Amino acid sequence: MAIGAPLAVAGAVGVGVAAADTANFKVMVTEQVQNKVMVFDKNAAFSDANRYKSWSPGTGGWSNLSDCRIRDTAQFGAIGLAAASGGKVGIWNITDEKDQELNDVLWSATPGGNPHALERIPNVGAFVAASSDGFLTVYGPTAVSDPSTLAKVQTVSLAGAHGVVWDPDNSLLWACGNKVVQAYTVSGTYRNVRLNASSKKVALSGLGHDLQPDFSNKAKLLVSDSYGVYSIDKGTLAKTTLHTTTRIKAYVKMSTGEHFYVRGDNAGSRDWGSPTVVFSQSADRTRSGAEFYKARYYTTAYN
Repeated sequence: MAIGAPLAVAGAVGVGVAAADTANFKVMVTEQVQNKVMVFDKNAAFSDANRYKSWSPGTGGWSNLSDCRIRDTAQFGAIGLAAASGGKVGIWNITDEKDQELNDVLWSATPGGNPHALERIPNVGAFVAASSDGFLTVYGPTAVSDPSTLAKVQTVSLAGAHGVVWDPDNSLLWACGNKVVQAYTVSGTYRNVRLNASSKKVALSGLGHDLQPDFSNKAKLLVSDSYGVYSIDKGTLAKTTLHTTTRIKAYVKMSTGEHFYVRGDNAGSRDWGSPTVVFSQSADRTRSGAEFYKARYYTTAYN
């Protein structure tokens, strides 16, 4: 780990986003009661006073935010990616404004089927949404630097699709769904971008929930399903059980070995969420009245 590594300045907007692990990293969460994406220092209370940034897209199609992550672009610098069970997916421009809203959105779409995740395929400017009703939706642009030109170009069946993550080392898009993690090759550019299922797939015992890189080992992926959390070797496809805790909705492992997660608490009107983000080597963070669904390391890195 690079202790005290500098923050990357994303593009020309002067927004500090981690390029490598730091001793006191920032955590990005989707909070479904206020329906905001919020960023906090992991060593401070998750309070409004301590927020580093927030994004509030409103409700309607943006209700029940189900995914968030940060990616880097040549045109805009750091952008935020989001999916919402209300029906929307989209990206917003992360400027130096502390609290951002719907007017910061650069592009949005309605793939249908309860969207749960959105990922960017670099260099071709394409985006892929995972919808839990059973499909991936691919959006391709006519100009890589202009997200307003994105349009749906492909729908790929994947039962229970919940997670997607780009693998820059192998140029693969990985997705998790019902009892499977499946890798896809990417062909074409612009509006001709297409996903093709590869021979790389790994069986799960239950419904896949979250799919993330392992920041402690770039050769691995981390996936949670209904019954636990697993490490998958991207080369050999060997699967190792890390935890048998059920209902893990988000799981991140840092290069220090510290991990943090959100576990659905089976309580309240959003029993899939929790007011607490659990840390293995730091104090847990609870926000009264909140319902966190996803928690991410606040970085533009893919692994």
